[in-house]
This record gives sequence, structure tokens and C-alpha cells, in this order.
Amino acid sequence: MGHGGNVIDELVTDHREVEQLFGKIEALAPGEKNRKVFADQATMELIRHSVAEEEYLYPAVREHLVNGNTMADREIDDHSKAEQLMKDLESCEADDPEFDRIVGELMTEVRSHIAEEEETLFPQLRVACSEQELNDLGEKVRRAKKLAPTRPHPSAPDTPPANKLLAPGTGLVDRLRDALSGRGKED
Repeated sequence: MGHGGNVIDELVTDHREVEQLFGKIEALAPGEKNRKVFADQATMELIRHSVAEEEYLYPAVREHLVNGNTMADREIDDHSKAEQLMKDLESCEADDPEFDRIVGELMTEVRSHIAEEEETLFPQLRVACSEQELNDLGEKVRRAKKLAPTRPHPSAPDTPPANKLLAPGTGLVDRLRDALSGRGKED
């Protein structure tokens, strides 16, 4: 959840962790119970990651990149699509006929989003920002992920300042629910 380094290194490491979880889902047979566990783990990581990006990365993109508003809006739209898929997935067990369709759509959406960030957005940000700015953003993103929600909330605000005000409280409730339910834990 928190890896260290500048914002780009932090977020790329998150991307690799989510891809590992996707690989675990793909390696299991349809209907296998642990597919749901790994989907829940991926959701938890993706939500924390998305919230942190929306709180700190995308405002920096808007500020520092020439086409920043357009890029940030596109990334937030990607998040909204993925979050709705995660919300739909929340009510599916691994043996539900819809599970494979929804998780497949989620993986396609997230993989496309990751490619866009890593191939276009991150290289531009690396040029536009100083190493200190990238390091400061990395620290802010790590702090945000610690307090962020772990469940999808599609109707929650996705831009500052409202998202920064609401995310910590929602995150606390989500983490309590996860602890009580055992969500994301393997048997």
C-alpha cells in the first residue's frame, strides 16, 4: 500500500500489485472461491490508489501539464467506469454467472488505464515537475492511501476539496467493515 519513492514510482508499484492480483484471478478456474477473494483484494487496492490519484496526482496534472485538464478529466472518467464495475462485482460471488463478465471488463478497463498513465501521463509529469515535487506528491499519495476507502462509492465526489474531506471518514468505516467481515482474506 505504501512503497516509498516519488509519486510515479509509488503508483507504478501499485499497478504491478494489481496486475499480480489479476493474474491470480486468471490462474484459477471459473467458480473457484478464491477468485472472489483476489477480486476483493484488487478492489481494495484500486480504490485506495484511485482516491489518492484523485486527491493529489490529478490536481498536479492539471497544474503542470499543458493539456492537464483534459488528461485529468479522462483519467477520472476511467476511474468512474472502473468504480462502477467494482460496485457491480461487490454483490457477485465467484460462482455467479456475472462474475467472470464483470471481472473481465474490470481488468480490461484497468489495464487500459494503466497503459495510458505509464505511457503518456507519467513521462509528461516527470518532465514537467521537479524531483522534489514528485517526491512530495509521493508522500501525499502514500498518506492518502492509508486513510482512503477500500470499497467502491461511485456517487462520492472525485475532485478536491470534497473528496479530501469525505475520504478519511468513509475509509475508516470501510476498513472497519472489512475487518469485521474478513473481506479480502483467504480461508
